[in-house]
Amino acid sequence: MIFVATAGYSQNLKFGHINSDELIQAMPEFDSANASLETLRQELVNALELMQVELNNKSDAYNKESKALTDIVRQTKEQELIDLNRRIQDFQTSAQEQLQNKQVELFQPIYAKVDKAIKDVGKENGFTYIHSVAALLYVDETKSTNIMPLVKAKLGIK
Repeated sequence: MIFVATAGYSQNLKFGHINSDELIQAMPEFDSANASLETLRQELVNALELMQVELNNKSDAYNKESKALTDIVRQTKEQELIDLNRRIQDFQTSAQEQLQNKQVELFQPIYAKVDKAIKDVGKENGFTYIHSVAALLYVDETKSTNIMPLVKAKLGIK
C-alpha cells in the first residue's frame, strides 16, 4: 500500500530545468552592467599604469644618480621609492575591492530579477523542482521541461 501511494505521488511531480547563466547573459541589463564594470576596470588599470610609470621613472633616476648622492639624499629617495611602491600596492588592493563591490552592485539586481522570474514561472506552472543545468551533469528532457522560453517570456526577452 505504501508503494502504491508513493508511486501515485511521484506521478504528480513536475520537473523543470534552465540554463540560468545563459538567461542572465540574455538579459538586456547584462550588457550595460558588463560595460560599466569594464569602464571602471579600465579606469583603474590606467591609473595603476600611471603610478607604475612614475615608479619606474623615479627608480631609473635613482639608479643613475645614487652613487653621486649624499647619504641623507639617497635615504630620502629610497624612502620615496618604498612609499610609492606601498601606494601602488594599496591602490591595487583598493581597486580590486572597488571592482568586486561594483560587480555586486551591478549584477545583484539582475540575479534577483532572474531568480524571481524563475520562481514565479515555477509557481504559475506547477513545477515541483526547477534545476539549473549549470550544476547538472545530465538532464532527461523527456522527464524535465526546459523552462527557458517561459522565463524569457516572463522577462520580456526574445
